[in-house]
Amino acid sequence: MDLSLRDIDVSLCSQSIISQVSLDAKQGEFVGIIGPNGSGKSTLLRTVYRVIKPDSGAIFLGDKNLKNIKLADSAKLMGVVGQFNHLNFDLTVFEMVMMGRTPHKQLLGPDTDEDYQIAAEALRKVGMEKQADRNFLTLSGGEKQRIILARALTQQPQILVLDEPTNHLDIKYQLELLSLVKSLGIGVLAALHDLSLSAMYCDKLYVMKEGKIIASGPPKQILTPELIREVYEIDCSIQENVNTGYLSVVYYPTPRYA
Repeated sequence: MDLSLRDIDVSLCSQSIISQVSLDAKQGEFVGIIGPNGSGKSTLLRTVYRVIKPDSGAIFLGDKNLKNIKLADSAKLMGVVGQFNHLNFDLTVFEMVMMGRTPHKQLLGPDTDEDYQIAAEALRKVGMEKQADRNFLTLSGGEKQRIILARALTQQPQILVLDEPTNHLDIKYQLELLSLVKSLGIGVLAALHDLSLSAMYCDKLYVMKEGKIIASGPPKQILTPELIREVYEIDCSIQENVNTGYLSVVYYPTPRYA
């Protein structure tokens, strides 16, 4: 299923945060959004998964306008991994993951054997099956992030929206998580802060600055020293691995105070 945004505007507290943003994440495409803190990445994603209502513009899942799709129905199609996953109550890891089946059930409907099997498989995919009986609140930040991904996978979504999904993860689990997401073969829209990981996993990048898209295209076209200097105000070089073709961004910070 394709995800499309057309001319999205968002204001918060009478201040423009997102201005005329359009982008596409097609079926099977891993699309990254990059940009500095405060550029609007998270606000844009929260608009996509319906926490924030846009002032104008339209979001489409396939050929349907998102505003015309019931929340329960859009939850069957779109899985979300956000930045912040705080709870004021405790659940076991398995109970947390089973919450992903909620959109597929009738109100107060019982859990089925199929629900349990889907949740167990999602836990296995993120390498947390041995933690199923632990309390979610006792997990580390990185472990919680993997459980939230498992919950999203349990929804069996056709679109996955990720907001800084590698936060709190060490490099091994960053690579494992993004490799897993890439292997799903569904549309992915992800806000990422690591430019080298963006180059490795994304098919297409959108660059945000001050609430606007200022560039888009394949990583090798987008990630240039000139654009990174313009967006992040930092100098760097781009290196390409001769064996894998992957790009690495090497930074040369300029001291703020001489």
